[in-house]
Amino acid sequence: MATGSNESEGQPEEETEGQPENSSEPTGLEQELEELLANAGVDLDSLPLEEQVSTLKSSLDLAQKEAAGNLDTAQRAQAEMVNFKRRTDEERINHAKYSNGRLIGNILPVLEELELAITHTEANNERQESSNESLLEGIKLIQRKLTGVLESEGIAAIEAIGLMFNPLEHEAVGTEETTEVESGYITEIIRPGFRLHDRVIRPAQVMVAMAPKDK
Repeated sequence: MATGSNESEGQPEEETEGQPENSSEPTGLEQELEELLANAGVDLDSLPLEEQVSTLKSSLDLAQKEAAGNLDTAQRAQAEMVNFKRRTDEERINHAKYSNGRLIGNILPVLEELELAITHTEANNERQESSNESLLEGIKLIQRKLTGVLESEGIAAIEAIGLMFNPLEHEAVGTEETTEVESGYITEIIRPGFRLHDRVIRPAQVMVAMAPKDK
């Protein structure tokens, strides 16, 4: 008996599993371009080659403009955030810097009363017994401590004597005719003024020199 031929002979071989098939699917870039054109309502395959190139260039220019616009918007938002943070920090620093202004303003009259008491005691010291000297020293000690507290909070007295009158720091309560001081200059402090850091919290009340009137 003749040996039978191989049953698989003449039959097509099965494709190997996992073997890549030739495909005409578009690449990733082509797919993105097609999606972009599809969104714009353009059928790229139906256009001549030159028009295809022109359409692609137009789509690319549009995408670049949109990207540039988005970048500009992001940069503007970032700049606004930086400016907002800077303004917030400045407001916070100013609030902390001047938050004690009202308290200090209430303390200043106490300091002024102490200065008046010292002046009064010194004026009467010559006619009174030496026991008043200890009282005077106690008052001076309180004055120095209170002054130190105010200075640590940024308080500084406004200078006035011998200076030109400045309406931003001085309050004129009267004038004094004199030839010893040039007109417009301050001759006397009626009530001391104070500054908290760089801000005037109480102007100094002063007398201002003026030239004598011709008799």
